[in-house]
Amino acid sequence: MPPDPGHRWHSSLARLGGDHHAGRDAWADLEERYGEPHRRYHDLAHATAVAHDAERLAVDLPVHERAVVVLAAWAHDVVYDAVPGSDEQRSAEWLRRWLTRAGVAAQHIDQAEALVLATAAHEAPEGDFAAAALLDADLATLGATPSEYAAYVDKVRQEYARYPDEAWTTGRIAVLESLLNRPALYLTESARSRWEAAARRNLRAELTRCRSARGDHR
Repeated sequence: MPPDPGHRWHSSLARLGGDHHAGRDAWADLEERYGEPHRRYHDLAHATAVAHDAERLAVDLPVHERAVVVLAAWAHDVVYDAVPGSDEQRSAEWLRRWLTRAGVAAQHIDQAEALVLATAAHEAPEGDFAAAALLDADLATLGATPSEYAAYVDKVRQEYARYPDEAWTTGRIAVLESLLNRPALYLTESARSRWEAAARRNLRAELTRCRSARGDHR
C-alpha cells in the first residue's frame, strides 16, 4: 500500500470541486470502516487496489468521469457485513451522503452511487465504460497468482465464518459456476488481456477442490 493511500481519494474529490474539509472527514470515516476487525479481505488494502486498477482501466474516460470512478472504487465496500445487496446499498448511501456534504454536483453524485450499486450484481449497463472499469478492477484478484488467489479465498472464508463448511462450499460452488459460465469475466479489453486466462484457471481449480470437498467428482 502506498504511503498515503488516500491521495487518490482527495485528488479525485478535488477534480469534482469537492470541499477539502468534508473530504478529509469522509476519508477518516472510510479508514475507520475499512479497519473494522471482522474484515479479512474487504479492507483498506483491497479498496486501494481497486481504486488503483479502476483508475488505470478508466484512463480513456474524461477526467471528471475518471474521478467519479475512483471515488466509487474507494467506497464500494465501505459498508461490509457479508450481506450481499444490503452492503452495496448502504455503501452507495454512504458515498452519496459524503459527496453531498462536500458539495459535489448532483450528476456526479448520481453516477458515483450507480457505480457502487452496480457491484451488487456485477453487471454493467451496455456502453457504461465507467462501470466496466470499476467492475473489472473489483475482480482483478481473480487473475492473481495461484498463491495470492488462495490467500484471497481464505480471507473471504474467514469473513463468512458464521456459515458452516457445507453451506459455504455449496454457495461457493454456485458463485464459481456462475462466473465460469460467463462468456468473459472482464468487460474491458485491457482487463481481459491481463487477467482473463489466469482467472479462469484459478476459478476452475477452486471449483474442482470445492466439488471434491462435497464428494462431487464431476
